[in-house]
Amino acid sequence: MMAEEEEEAKHILQKLQELVDQLYSFRDSYFETHSVEDAGRKQQDVREEMEKTLQQMEEVLGSVQGKAQALMLTGKALNVTPDYSPKAEELLSKAVKLEPELVEAWNQLGEVYWKKGDVAAAHTCFSGALTHCKNKVSLQNLSMVLRQLRTDTGDEHSNHVMDSVRQAKLAVQMDVLDGRSWYILGNAYLSLYFNTGQNPKISQQALSAYAQAEKVDGKASSNPDLHLNRATLHKYEESYGEALEGFSRAAALDPAWPEPQQREQQLLEFLNRLTILLESKGKMKVKKLQSMLGNLRPAHLGPCGDGRYQSASGQKVTLQLKPLSELKPGVNSGAVVLGKVVFSLTTEEKVPFTFGLVDSDGPCYAVMVYNMVQSWGVLIGDSVAIPEPNLRLHQIQHKGKDYSFSSIRVETPLLLVVNGKPQGSSSQAAATVASRPQCE
Repeated sequence: MMAEEEEEAKHILQKLQELVDQLYSFRDSYFETHSVEDAGRKQQDVREEMEKTLQQMEEVLGSVQGKAQALMLTGKALNVTPDYSPKAEELLSKAVKLEPELVEAWNQLGEVYWKKGDVAAAHTCFSGALTHCKNKVSLQNLSMVLRQLRTDTGDEHSNHVMDSVRQAKLAVQMDVLDGRSWYILGNAYLSLYFNTGQNPKISQQALSAYAQAEKVDGKASSNPDLHLNRATLHKYEESYGEALEGFSRAAALDPAWPEPQQREQQLLEFLNRLTILLESKGKMKVKKLQSMLGNLRPAHLGPCGDGRYQSASGQKVTLQLKPLSELKPGVNSGAVVLGKVVFSLTTEEKVPFTFGLVDSDGPCYAVMVYNMVQSWGVLIGDSVAIPEPNLRLHQIQHKGKDYSFSSIRVETPLLLVVNGKPQGSSSQAAATVASRPQCE
């Protein structure tokens, strides 16, 4: 008799597992059966599917009601939406009390706490799950939670971000064909990029991880967060066309989420204002501009003009003064440019600090400065010298609009000489980036 009951319980749990798997497959593969135009209905459709699944589960629960596995599966079904569910918390808490070895229940409970905004409790759940069994889901979630842990000191936060990268790498090693692991590794590198002064090598690692996520998992291309995070990276790398494309895609995949649309709009407005100011040289009158340019002096080069400039290789060199129009795309080693500021432009995000530079009758160049404190800036009429300038040529097309301009990227204000004076270390700060605080 006992064997029959056990067999029946096993059969019921199998049926419950199938129902929950189908529910999650419906959510995760939504765009395989629906077009992007249906994106606005997705959350509602998932909620309706959840109600249907819970009803079907209720009908088959029978003798397994109250068992840890059944409580876990019901809690997991309730946890399919992005919203916090108190009922899911209650059921999953019971499940882990009844069966502390049930790793999936710990993972689901951690996600519930995450949605509730209790990051510390989520961290405890995922860490606890790993003490019972090393598994990729706990590693993925731990990587995610570590980046959200609040600390009093920036150093500690950097350690959490490094740890986040480590956990994500371990998850990838456990299953190199899991798209979610690659996506979370991409996000971990994204955080590291913004926490360590925007090293281009780290941004490459983030982009590679996102690309790998899409390569191994077709569903990754339907993840709006992936598109938004990657677009954020493209924007900081000044790949504006790709950034606009990414924000636009994220907005299409999740129309109820306002951020992608706002970010796309902000970037378009920035490019619009920038190109107008560049073409009109800050709307400056010809006489005033000529008078300003007449005031440019070799003394304004400061250490860039007298052999005291220390190049990237650490050697002290004398730089050759070049007109802006002679710069080549990329880093112009051994050269320095000197010009007058004709406008400045700040964005809502405050980064980069952008200004227009002119050195003759030629075109106006945009200068984009990163890693500066918010109080730092230059004024119209200031003389600015830029050693070994890094020139970018932009040709951007998006939704019927074209933008074309040249810019010089400056990684820190410490590289600039303003009115003959080098900028002090108090002018430098690191950029930070915010991601959507929900399960990735």
